[in-house]
Amino acid sequence: MIAVLLVAVPVVAGAALAVEFLRNQAMRFDKAPLVDTGVCVEEYFVPAWATEESPEKIRVDECSPQGSEVRLDQAGIEETSGGRVTPADRLTEVRASYLSLAFVPELSPWPFTRSEDIEFRMVPDTGSPSHLFPLSSLQGNPPVAPYVVPTEAEVAADAAMRRDRLMQVQRTLNHQVLLLAGGATGLLLLIGVVVWVAVGRVLRPVESIRREMADITAHDLARRVPVPRARNEIAALVTTVNSTLDRLETAVEDNRRFVADASHELRSPITALRAELEIATAHPGLTDWPVVVDAALADTERLQHLATDLLLLARLDHATAPAGHTDTVDLTALVAEHVARRRGGHLLTTALPDHAVPVPGSHVLLERLLANLLDNADRHATTTVEVRLTTTEDQAVLEVLDDGPGIPPDDRDRVFDRFTRLDHSRTRDTGGTGLGLPIARRIALSHGGTLHATRHPAHRGARLVATFVIPGEPTGDRSGRG
Repeated sequence: MIAVLLVAVPVVAGAALAVEFLRNQAMRFDKAPLVDTGVCVEEYFVPAWATEESPEKIRVDECSPQGSEVRLDQAGIEETSGGRVTPADRLTEVRASYLSLAFVPELSPWPFTRSEDIEFRMVPDTGSPSHLFPLSSLQGNPPVAPYVVPTEAEVAADAAMRRDRLMQVQRTLNHQVLLLAGGATGLLLLIGVVVWVAVGRVLRPVESIRREMADITAHDLARRVPVPRARNEIAALVTTVNSTLDRLETAVEDNRRFVADASHELRSPITALRAELEIATAHPGLTDWPVVVDAALADTERLQHLATDLLLLARLDHATAPAGHTDTVDLTALVAEHVARRRGGHLLTTALPDHAVPVPGSHVLLERLLANLLDNADRHATTTVEVRLTTTEDQAVLEVLDDGPGIPPDDRDRVFDRFTRLDHSRTRDTGGTGLGLPIARRIALSHGGTLHATRHPAHRGARLVATFVIPGEPTGDRSGRG
């Protein structure tokens, strides 16, 4: 529709200009359909059709000063004026000039204008057109033989003929305008059909994309939109749609797996708790109730931790972009305070700078990240866990290392998936919920940082590295150790 309008505007404008051009051309002096000619004798215009019995002479203010003057002898004067000019005895010649008087119709560009309703002007060849006259005021002046008075019928017939000649100009213009209007309308219809067909051909792949997308549901996300052979914008659109479907399928599968894993993880402690309580109630006399209560409390605490982790992970997943934190956290102080109050079964050492390392973020979330990393290291370490904090030009680097069995290279990305626990840690006593490292990575991402597992410098144990952006230039010596 927009394309048709863009074409219609110049077409209509061109047709309007053409109509105005035709109208102006038809109203030119040299195109006048009716012209009376005669001579100017003294200050009078004597039409060529004047006779002795009909001495039609028109007095004019200026009798053709720019006209072509002719010199008439006595016979010529009598022949031209119909004998009305009577020279004196001594008159041998008189000066006369040729003059034409055009009747120019005032045309209307409206194609349905009635030709009998137009008006006209009398324009002499000297210029100075007259005011408008109605067409009915035009009188008949039939050319007849000298000294013969025309009849009323002849005058009326000539008047009708003269009026018809003026009306014919309006009828011709009406016909031309209608042809132009019809041509412009036909051209617009042709352009509309061409645009409709062309746009339909161009948008046909888009319609197939729409139908395919309408058929794809959450239960059939494996389907994809066929990519057309042409390498154009439609093909790029289809590629983008398929990429979006890939991400959607991955997200749905992750969500399904997450729900299944969460249900499994929640069912295990609930089942153990129920079994312990059912056995105790079935044999109350043989039950060591303090042991049962302690076990029930342990399972309840495990359920509480799992529910808390699930809620936190859901909240972090909802934050699709790094949050704009307004608070600033000193990582040096945070690590020192957490390590000081932490109690674990392995030796915990630190290597911290002697200056503050401020990063924008949440103190609670960053401390949770550190706690999760230390919990993971403490769970797998043999004797020692180490925390290092260093800075570069614009980054703070937090490392947590342990001397345990380490993480195989193929599993260094998989350990950040939800509920992922390596085979050697899949025990109820020592294995975690499988949410610690995924939560830690989501916290790092929500702070505009990264978290990944790399090779241990001593080729034994695990090394987890978190990086954060330092706003501005940090102060103090960056090489200090604590």
